[in-house]
Amino acid sequence: MLYYMAKTSTIDILPELEPKYYGALQPGDRFTFSRIRVKNTLLSAQRKKGISQRSLLPEISVAWSALTTEEKEAWSLAGANCNLNGWRLFVQDYCARRVNEIEGIATPSLLHQSWVGHIKIEEPASEIKLIQIHPHFYYISKKIYGKKSMYSPVLVTEDLQLPFTLGLNYSANLESVGPNSFAKMYARFWYSYQGVNHHVDLPINLDYFTEWKTASVTLNTLKSIVIRYDLYLHLYNVRGDLFIDNVKAEHSGQNWARDPFCKDINQGFTRNFYQIPKHWSASIAPEGVVFESGYYNFEN
Repeated sequence: MLYYMAKTSTIDILPELEPKYYGALQPGDRFTFSRIRVKNTLLSAQRKKGISQRSLLPEISVAWSALTTEEKEAWSLAGANCNLNGWRLFVQDYCARRVNEIEGIATPSLLHQSWVGHIKIEEPASEIKLIQIHPHFYYISKKIYGKKSMYSPVLVTEDLQLPFTLGLNYSANLESVGPNSFAKMYARFWYSYQGVNHHVDLPINLDYFTEWKTASVTLNTLKSIVIRYDLYLHLYNVRGDLFIDNVKAEHSGQNWARDPFCKDINQGFTRNFYQIPKHWSASIAPEGVVFESGYYNFEN
């Protein structure tokens, strides 16, 4: 006996059947081969035991309870810099340390939290140039509320209004290896004035060697209306390491920097998310250059 499965493009569900439908089924691939699959809502006793044994939450809860009131407040203050409360940042950081086989509990910092961006330049390379584009219209990936791991492409309209503040927190261990070397982050603004296209840069010159610090600069006025802007990280004739976090491109009352907390600075998007630009794209990245996000124990 042969069985055939019907193909459908859309379905209409009666309101009274929606709780049962969404309680038992869930979407699989939503794009290339859209399908519906069974939702595993019932777990066997063996699976429940395995999940609980793998979870770090009981261990993290004990560690959190052992903290003093002052230590918990320090985690809350650090979490405010990355839109997390103290407990959630503590959980995130604790798990990241265990994944990277780092013992102990971190000291919370106001300048960097958990994952940070890392740019490394080794021989034979001596230059890297990264760009984060900010046209008037572009797509971002946004998590769907109530779904564990589902995202959707969302069109963003970025209407730039001055003043504009560019900023970041960073730590550097770089050395000059040639003439006219520099390390900087800058925003480039494109505008038209009297029929001629112009651009102006808003730079932050980065120190070659420094512990974690904050740097920022503000642009208040331009001769004409800005058409668009882009963010750049450009290191020339230097080698070494640069760590960044808490990137800011603030205007119109909010921070427009993508991946401001540097969870994955080299993230690319595929399939139906292809229209979403990378957080940072390399326009100059020869052999010997690496840029990625990671967890580092800066206390050692």
